[in-house]
Amino acid sequence: MESVSWNDVQAFIQRLNSREGIEIYRLPTEAEWEYAARAGNPDDYTGDLDARGWYSSNSGNQPHPVGQKQLNGWGLYDMHGNVWEWVSDWYGPYSQESATDPTGAASGSNRVFRGGSWLNDATDCRSANRATLDPGNRGSGLGFRLVRTAQ
Repeated sequence: MESVSWNDVQAFIQRLNSREGIEIYRLPTEAEWEYAARAGNPDDYTGDLDARGWYSSNSGNQPHPVGQKQLNGWGLYDMHGNVWEWVSDWYGPYSQESATDPTGAASGSNRVFRGGSWLNDATDCRSANRATLDPGNRGSGLGFRLVRTAQ
């Protein structure tokens, strides 16, 4: 799914959790997203980007169904490219303090999305790359990935 706003995703999550009767679905934090994208690998792309992601050089200028490229070391598809993925964090500078599982800014006007898309060059698809937009923006190439909290 692409061209969805952060606000659209929140409405979807609310409906999904309501159906479940418990709040178990949410967007990942930036830190969780990057941890999952890296899958224990310190490199920018956790392997060959052409083999793992859709981006401007190999996408044919369109998104693709999930799962057509190689999965990462933790069994996740499309962490690099295909669609940008909204995360839960407000945009703000990173803290200079060392932290385990940090959270983003407490408030702000823009939300963060990660991963790059089929429209972007390789640099935008790096594990550490981040971008930001107003949470109501439904730009092309914006999607999401949910986290399910263990019960």
